[in-house]
Amino acid sequence: MTRSIHLIYLITLAFFMHSTLFAQDLEPRRWTPLPSGTTILGLTYAHTSGDIGFDPVLEIEDAEVERDLLVMSYTHFFTFSEQQMRFDALLPLANAKWDGLLRGEQADRQRTGMSDPRFRLSVNLLGAPASGLVKADNTIVGAAIAVTVPWGKYHEDKLLNLGNNHYTIRPQIGVVHTRGPWSYELTGSVFFFTDNDRFFNGNKLEQDPFYAAQAHIIRVFDPGVWGSLSAGYGEGGTTKVNGISKKDRRDGFITALSFGVPLTAAQGLKFSYIWSKTKIPTETRSELNTVTIGWSIRF
Repeated sequence: MTRSIHLIYLITLAFFMHSTLFAQDLEPRRWTPLPSGTTILGLTYAHTSGDIGFDPVLEIEDAEVERDLLVMSYTHFFTFSEQQMRFDALLPLANAKWDGLLRGEQADRQRTGMSDPRFRLSVNLLGAPASGLVKADNTIVGAAIAVTVPWGKYHEDKLLNLGNNHYTIRPQIGVVHTRGPWSYELTGSVFFFTDNDRFFNGNKLEQDPFYAAQAHIIRVFDPGVWGSLSAGYGEGGTTKVNGISKKDRRDGFITALSFGVPLTAAQGLKFSYIWSKTKIPTETRSELNTVTIGWSIRF
């Protein structure tokens, strides 16, 4: 395995796997029900910046990344077989730039286009009536399956891409307990990845499952006004390139502060600050800061 192949898989996995997939998964009020028939359209802008550190043997120094992400979302609540269900679709558009010193010389790359969209189907198994109207003190248990599809911009001869050229399948289970204005939410997820048979110049990339958990403390102040403190941890995702294990099981930690405010009875804004850190055994790491602002309208 050449040094260039080492460099490619480290950059793509260290950045995209955790800053995009894992960070997007940190979602407060994930299991909060709304009345059946409700539809929500949303538009979210996110700006991410931070440092990426590599094993000195790769001769990469002062590596930084900046990414602007625009996500269009669709959510619909409905009833099936007397169970309340929810369907989500996310379509992300991205502009990302990486720069740093490669063997002492300035180098940068920029990509613009569509990232991989995600579709998710959820069901509330316990505690959420089809009407979506729950008691002030209540416990809800839910499950979901999400699929990220490889429709994002991808070129196998490029070092960095906005798409990953593989499917990600993510089962999820969660519970939220509400007591008065407070809610306590816990969600567990497993990310399964299909193989990428077009990984840089015809190489094959395989990846083991990645396991993640997230927790949220949420406070509702007035109708439509809420705040949350969130944290998540994940580990796993060891990769193989052409059947050779890279022994790069990684771990990531993420925290977030979010709050929402109403604009009208049917529209609202959500603001978030997200900090994430990822490490793998080869001294590769990323430390990223993300700020987001989202608008939504409910029908």
